[in-house]
Amino acid sequence: MNKIVERIAPFAFGVTTLGVWQTWVWLANVPPYVLPSPLDVVHAYVDDYPTLNPALLSTLTVTFTALFCATVISVALALGMAASGLFRAAIQPWAVILQVTPVVAIAPLIILWVNQPFVALVVCAGVVCFFPILSNTGAGLDQTPMDLLDIFRLNGATRWQTLYLLRVPAALPYFLVGLRISGTLALVGAVVAEFVAGSGGFAAGLAFQIIEASYRLEIPRMFAALWLLAMSGITIYLALNLFAAWAMRRYEGA
Repeated sequence: MNKIVERIAPFAFGVTTLGVWQTWVWLANVPPYVLPSPLDVVHAYVDDYPTLNPALLSTLTVTFTALFCATVISVALALGMAASGLFRAAIQPWAVILQVTPVVAIAPLIILWVNQPFVALVVCAGVVCFFPILSNTGAGLDQTPMDLLDIFRLNGATRWQTLYLLRVPAALPYFLVGLRISGTLALVGAVVAEFVAGSGGFAAGLAFQIIEASYRLEIPRMFAALWLLAMSGITIYLALNLFAAWAMRRYEGA
């Protein structure tokens, strides 16, 4: 019973919040250009879905491409750092520096240097989302139980055999945690990059639609785009949670 209540609670809270929002806008007679009601947002989406849906697809394409590239690069770097202390010493400080640098500050430079809008957006989003995968995977590779490492050494396993057969499987839970974090960060990075690119006149994602709607004071349309972004972030997080649960079941059953 408690589990059922816990699952219903988020939906009940959301419906209650929307009801209070709608009622307050009606009673206070708030203009739509100040705060649109939920119904205004729905109407704006229905009127503009031929534009908003392709924009959402564009943003999600950047997001998933960046997440895929960041995952491949981060795992490769984490494996290299686990196999070589010299490689770790050379790479880790630069990875930290790149992570703590605000992407909004370097996005204009990336867009200028790359000179290919889609690739530049992917690079910006990848910069935002690669570090959680790198740090979590690296931590997992370092947390392999010492008794298992001793067994592998006693049986004459090479460093690469130990890495592939023992340390990589042991790091899977850590990698999945980093992947869940990076999934939503990739969307954030894509939106930030699109804001920068949109201000320069080239972008097709939802961030550009938000900028355009704000310039025209089409606030319900802007809220509709924001709602699509929020729902996309929740969907990505839930999908990665399901993937992590499936991967862990396969790992524990192996």
